[in-house]
Amino acid sequence: MFVCAGCGAELTAPVSRVALPDHTHHGAWEQLHPPLMEPATYAVDPLPSGWPWRPWDEVGEDLAARQEVHAPVYSVSFSARDRIVIAPGDSRDMVLIPEKCAGYCMGIDGRDGPNLACAGCGSAVATRMDDCGLWQAVWLEPDAVRRLPSGLPVAPTPDWDELDLESYAVPPVELDGSWSFRWEAAVPVALAHLVVACEGRPVALPGSLTDLLGDAAAGYLPAGPPALTARLAGPGTPAPRYGDDVLLVPRHPVTGEPWRPPHGTAAVVPLDIGVWAHFALPGETSPLPASGRVPEGVLRDDYPLPLRPRRSFLPHSSAFSDTLVRLPAIRGPALRAYYDRFATRL
Repeated sequence: MFVCAGCGAELTAPVSRVALPDHTHHGAWEQLHPPLMEPATYAVDPLPSGWPWRPWDEVGEDLAARQEVHAPVYSVSFSARDRIVIAPGDSRDMVLIPEKCAGYCMGIDGRDGPNLACAGCGSAVATRMDDCGLWQAVWLEPDAVRRLPSGLPVAPTPDWDELDLESYAVPPVELDGSWSFRWEAAVPVALAHLVVACEGRPVALPGSLTDLLGDAAAGYLPAGPPALTARLAGPGTPAPRYGDDVLLVPRHPVTGEPWRPPHGTAAVVPLDIGVWAHFALPGETSPLPASGRVPEGVLRDDYPLPLRPRRSFLPHSSAFSDTLVRLPAIRGPALRAYYDRFATRL
């Protein structure tokens, strides 16, 4: 759990660390979102990602690079590194600071800095965010809190072969026919890593990915005849082949580290495990037997048809560009030229 660094008051329920989600900072505009984190979990953002912000023209290239921003953007974050994010329901003994609760229209967006104070001593310790377009979350300031063992047993980090991978799969389409907000952010995050892995060269996506996402995802990649080929790889899939160009692999749900092939030299591109599992694993199949009839006495509902999106897939453009500028390789001539071309389309 986390406690106030000033008075020691308990500020969270017992929580266990997991990987920071790819979609953390990217939501759908003017839409209310669910909590970012699962109950009893927390994640740490190693990069500056919030208030205060300073314009690029004021900051300059060298100082921006020290903030892990490697290409021109509208503004650069100068927030603390290693901020801790939890689900709002896991917060304890914190009260809102009324004068810090500004937002766009439906909630609080953290524009004025920390807006939650420790109920014990009144110190500003965290920021509640729940406005439209934001995943509901409480961000603890790293210098205002300290970690304290809860006394509960600590589960060991599971190896890849110990994970129930199918349980992590996230459907791309919601029940109302809208695209998953998580997918709209996680896919362009992976595409940004793919552009860097291919060093700006054109690349062909796997057929399953192209079939579902159409031309929208390909529109973020360098134009021209495919010079490289990307394919899905990971635990439970056929072993990578020597000569593979790029492998789209899952990120571990606890450590955040990408799966690594046992051999070969192919570049590895991390992909949200929920998206990866949907593509790479077989999933549910029809309950009809391969031959013959359903056994006597077996009852079932009609097999549901796959959900169909009501519009074409639209990757979250900020998720793509924000990820791209955080990758140091973007400072190279070829990738910087690609970024400059892409930025003019925004």
